[in-house]
Amino acid sequence: MATDQLMALDLLAAVVTTAAWLGAGVAAAYRRPRLALSLFAAAVPASLARAASVFALSRAGWWFAQEKVTVALPLLLVTGLVATVLTGPRLALAACRPGGAADSPAVVVPLLSTGYAAAAGLVVTFVFGYPATWSTALITVALVATAVLVTWRPGSVWRRAATAAILVIGLAGAALAFLPAEATDTGGGMGHPGEPGMRGGPVALTSLRGPAAPAPGGTVRRYTLTARTATVTLSSGQRVAAWTFNGQVPGPPITAAVGDLVEVRLRNADIEPGVTLHWHGYDVPSGEDGVPGLTQEAVLPGQEFVYRFLANRTGTYWYHTHEVSDRGVRMGLYGTLVVGPRTMGVDVTVPVHTFAGRLVFGDHDQPIGVRVAPGTPVRLRLINTDNTPHRFTLGGTPYKLVSVDGTDLNGPGELGRVGLRLPAGGRYDLAFTMPSAPSAPSAPSGPVAVLKADDRTPAVRLAPTGESASAAPSVARSDEDTSGWPELDLTRYGTAVTSGSAMPFTAASRFDRRFTLVLDRGLALVSGRPMYAHTVNGRAFPSIPMQMVSAGDLVRMTVVNRGRETHPWHLHGHRVLVLARDGRAPTGSPLWLDTFDVRPGEVWEVAFRAANPGLWMNHCHNLGHADQGMALHLAYEGVTTPFHGAHGG
Repeated sequence: MATDQLMALDLLAAVVTTAAWLGAGVAAAYRRPRLALSLFAAAVPASLARAASVFALSRAGWWFAQEKVTVALPLLLVTGLVATVLTGPRLALAACRPGGAADSPAVVVPLLSTGYAAAAGLVVTFVFGYPATWSTALITVALVATAVLVTWRPGSVWRRAATAAILVIGLAGAALAFLPAEATDTGGGMGHPGEPGMRGGPVALTSLRGPAAPAPGGTVRRYTLTARTATVTLSSGQRVAAWTFNGQVPGPPITAAVGDLVEVRLRNADIEPGVTLHWHGYDVPSGEDGVPGLTQEAVLPGQEFVYRFLANRTGTYWYHTHEVSDRGVRMGLYGTLVVGPRTMGVDVTVPVHTFAGRLVFGDHDQPIGVRVAPGTPVRLRLINTDNTPHRFTLGGTPYKLVSVDGTDLNGPGELGRVGLRLPAGGRYDLAFTMPSAPSAPSAPSGPVAVLKADDRTPAVRLAPTGESASAAPSVARSDEDTSGWPELDLTRYGTAVTSGSAMPFTAASRFDRRFTLVLDRGLALVSGRPMYAHTVNGRAFPSIPMQMVSAGDLVRMTVVNRGRETHPWHLHGHRVLVLARDGRAPTGSPLWLDTFDVRPGEVWEVAFRAANPGLWMNHCHNLGHADQGMALHLAYEGVTTPFHGAHGG
């Protein structure tokens, strides 16, 4: 059984256990001994089932069961054992006697107490989250004891003593909750303080900027992007209020060839919160990364900032604001970045975005029509600029998935009738040769290839030259139901490589640093405000310890999702190599990613070489989750910044 299914099963067992114990106590209090006995008879095996589900979860990973094993289960089993011993015989006796009653405190209080303990287990998981600490345990015990005291109503002497004990326990738990966290996490390593870039003492982040000239043979590609509010018109004619670059959504496409110097002058006309440019997936110098409060100050209205970086790697990327990014990207502050060489043929870049409640492809809220001569190479570059994943299908022609997150796959095989799940922030490049006619002889005339998003929305229709690319929606397989097509498993796609530049290290390599990030939800302080936050290791930004590395370190990172939402994880400034997902190593092409979906119950093992000194964000790219705490910093030893460092999303 998959871990997410075990999590659901454990939740069901916890709810049934809580309901059974509380129901038995209430039935006993209302003098319904037979009903109370029946519910008691259900509560005992339900409690044992809960213990079994927790044991199964612990085998999937300690992260999934830690608070259950240390707090919730001991409370349940201890109170349940007391209730069974004290109330079982009395309930049975009362149920067998005509008119028998079971409403004495010796019966009702133990039953309800076990129900309170079972409910507390749910509170620990859903309110406090991971990890369970001494603070969590003491506060939980105090809450359960308070509920028991209110139900029991002992004599004044016992009540005063119990109240004092509960108060001491609760205050101790609350005090422990305010202990400050460690400021840094070294990942168990000491690093390489003598590596290049760290010699000679501290390095100011402001000195980690791009070059002033292109590489030999390259040229300077200059762009000016002005952020301003505007009303944009979609292809359907719908007008939408937006935040724009140069008055358009998406912003102007930025293109370059390897060796070029990309120079972008960002100006802010009237975006009040400010704006920056982050080059998503492109490993620019840290001072060009566009993270306000960490690598620069936000560009406020009337101000400007110039970014420069060398185009040193081909592929499909994108740019977006990183100031109030959850709102800014949704409103339209994003664009595409493609570094050539481009395909000799038809090259179509398709950023996919939910804009004004509509799914938009580029600036089209209707399918994009493209005419292509038969035999022409076609490359579709898909970019997910949303907060959540999208599923794509391409019908009408076989194709290959040739690149993921800007890195070419090794030996990609031919695909057809499969779904491609693209994480938020991720990119896929699809390549095929344009056929001359629909692949099925009985198919109607019209477009040959149709790219669909989420199995229902045609995004791009490609038709042979001479035919209408904007054919009626009923033609060219655009109405074919693709929801049953299986999802491609990227870890098994392509051809494996055992050594060389595509595989410079493996899971068996010696790692200098190891970090574990457990993603969850719970009460936490987000920028000083209490919130039901998206957390990492039980804390929210900016209270999550900064990950410290040194230049040259080989770093291994374990990312665990014990929550109920998908988290697209994104590390700035580095690509990571996937070592394993749920304990299984990839068997296909090496997977170098900058954004990967960690679904509920999944455990990802990834690694990277620390070869880009600076200060970097490491966060969930559902930007709403990042804004609610799921973000932290990764820092190189010896790098300093003059900025306030408060940016979280």
